[in-house]
Amino acid sequence: MSGYTIIEQIYLGSRTAVYRALHNSDRRSVVVKVLRLEYPTFGELVQFRNQYAIAKNLDLPGIVQLLNLERLGNGYALVMEDWGGLSLSQYLQQQSLSLPEVLDVALQLTNILHDLHQQRVIHKDVKPANILIHPESKQIKLIDFSIASLLPKETQEIQNPNVLEGTLAYLAPEQTGRMNRGIDYRADFYALGVTLYQLLSGRLPFESEDPMELVHCHIAKVAVPVEQVNPSVPSMVGAIVAKLMAKNAEERYQSTLGLRHDLQQCLTQWQTTGEISDFELGERDLCDRFLIPEKLYGRETEVTQLLTAFDRVAQGASELVLVAGFSGIGKTAVVNEVHKPITQQKGYFIKGKFDQFNRNIPLSAFVQALRDLMNQLLSESDRQLQTWKEKLLEALGDSGQVLIDLIPELERIIGSQPPAPELSGEASQNRFNRLFQNFIQIFAKAERPLVLFIDDLQWADSTSLDLMQSLLTEAQSKSQCLLVLGAYRDNEVFPGHPFLMTVKALEDANVTLETLTLGPLSAHSLNQLIADAFRASQSAVQPLTNLVIQKTQGNPFFATQFLKA
Repeated sequence: MSGYTIIEQIYLGSRTAVYRALHNSDRRSVVVKVLRLEYPTFGELVQFRNQYAIAKNLDLPGIVQLLNLERLGNGYALVMEDWGGLSLSQYLQQQSLSLPEVLDVALQLTNILHDLHQQRVIHKDVKPANILIHPESKQIKLIDFSIASLLPKETQEIQNPNVLEGTLAYLAPEQTGRMNRGIDYRADFYALGVTLYQLLSGRLPFESEDPMELVHCHIAKVAVPVEQVNPSVPSMVGAIVAKLMAKNAEERYQSTLGLRHDLQQCLTQWQTTGEISDFELGERDLCDRFLIPEKLYGRETEVTQLLTAFDRVAQGASELVLVAGFSGIGKTAVVNEVHKPITQQKGYFIKGKFDQFNRNIPLSAFVQALRDLMNQLLSESDRQLQTWKEKLLEALGDSGQVLIDLIPELERIIGSQPPAPELSGEASQNRFNRLFQNFIQIFAKAERPLVLFIDDLQWADSTSLDLMQSLLTEAQSKSQCLLVLGAYRDNEVFPGHPFLMTVKALEDANVTLETLTLGPLSAHSLNQLIADAFRASQSAVQPLTNLVIQKTQGNPFFATQFLKA
């Protein structure tokens, strides 16, 4: 690297390396982070530019100052100040931290997160490896903004755990894409909680070699309280850690100021008396921004019916569950509640959506869903991919090219295939339906149930409706573990509509079918939502509730948009 003299290697990872170097012109000591691969991926290049673009504008005492981003071969080199710190993970290998030192680290990190969140930056990867500690002064700084975000809220799509953004052991439940929740600044509080848990107990709250099991732990399992793992940890400190690690963001701390007050109270008591007496957590935890809770209100019955259907499917059945309602009524939000049990069963959730303006493209939603599945498979291990390749080749025979023409990603798994024999008209359609059924049958197994979500069925083309009918009829006869979820706007279908005719045909074929019709939110549910959003009593927000009902007729989407306006 021209202009610099490398002194020593500080860190060597699978994707990056970090060196201490001298800047030749002014002999200043700097730290240089580089990409190891000769040909980095596009995503790696974007992350490098992202961390520079965000961090260069952060003139904060708790952030390592970035000096430059320079081209190096086919990638980049990130030049930072040499502050003299080492990562907290390295520091802990040399010596442990006492309780007051852990509380001091927690307070410093809280102050850093406060400054970041005031700048509307979400770090999204807080962990000991990204926390620097000065060995003498014990000052803390935060590094690595490669996946940091300037958006107030993000939505994480379902991905294989191997390719999720962030570090799996410290990942907030909503960052898994399986919580039906958006990602905001409170994701950093969860990661801080996991980090403090590790500093206090010497172990992570959840440990597993199976990435999907780790994801399930984050979204569904409660960690063993840190004070039980290490009895020398005071119960109030354990309570703070547990609050930081709450599964739902609404149950965590809502502000760094509230967290700082509780941590400071613990540290002051410990330094004064050598113990920490009980006090009420979150007394000064006032949120500085307006946030509408993302939990579902007034949909408990429908969610229970949906989860019960999934339980039946996991036992070896196939079903169709239709969710009907107006636009904005919350159909997708209800369907997404099935993510948690799917994760527990290590199943697959795939989805596709019909488009009002592309009805002339047959099978568009099913193609989207299968491409979604292929992308999930492609991020699995080579060994698992080989297993899928063998099963797919057996199921598709010499007609694999038929599906490759629709789903190009499939070729990356099964390799190039010979051209399929030409067929015309009904014969071609029957062959496709048979291949699609064979394809789905591979994945719809008891050990890994398959959930297929098709949205906006009111705009489905006739070919797709025929495929859905044959797929469900075949799945029922072969006891496949397949749950098809369909959402449609019931105000846009009429007697004799092709979709309703397909539903009637499925009922006549004795396919297990259930329809959940979502209506507007009740006055009570809307009142509860508004009370939670304003952190006030339901009686205090009743006048606002009446106004919202008058303006939105209880439509959840319209109601939340009205409140944000």
